[in-house]
Amino acid sequence: MKKRIFLDTNIIIDYLSGRKPFGENAYKIFLMHNDAELCISALSFTTIYYVLRKGHDHRHLLDLLKDLMDIVNVLPVNSDIIENAVRSEFTDFEDAVQYFTALSASSDYIITRNVKDYSLSEIEVFSPDEFLNLN
Repeated sequence: MKKRIFLDTNIIIDYLSGRKPFGENAYKIFLMHNDAELCISALSFTTIYYVLRKGHDHRHLLDLLKDLMDIVNVLPVNSDIIENAVRSEFTDFEDAVQYFTALSASSDYIITRNVKDYSLSEIEVFSPDEFLNLN
């Protein structure tokens, strides 16, 4: 069975924007989409659009997001996830929502550049470098 890998929003932005120096490792992780199930939160789409809108026109950015949907499994954010995030001890609400989304989908790993923000995670959390060194 394929491992389920949850990608934090920063990894997706690195991949789509080619952000230096992080884009290369994000690209390598996305190359794994045939061997692993790459998952992202539905919440990530609005953040991605907001961050990347200054460098792309609206239509091009929507095409990028549509292409992204062909590679990843988009996980829903529902009221239970929000309630868990609100009640959690996470200090960053957005990270809490991401975490509980990953948890609700039984993710095997979370990949983020903000590993310390997931210190309360019951799921293994890796930076892109750490994760790529495992494989």
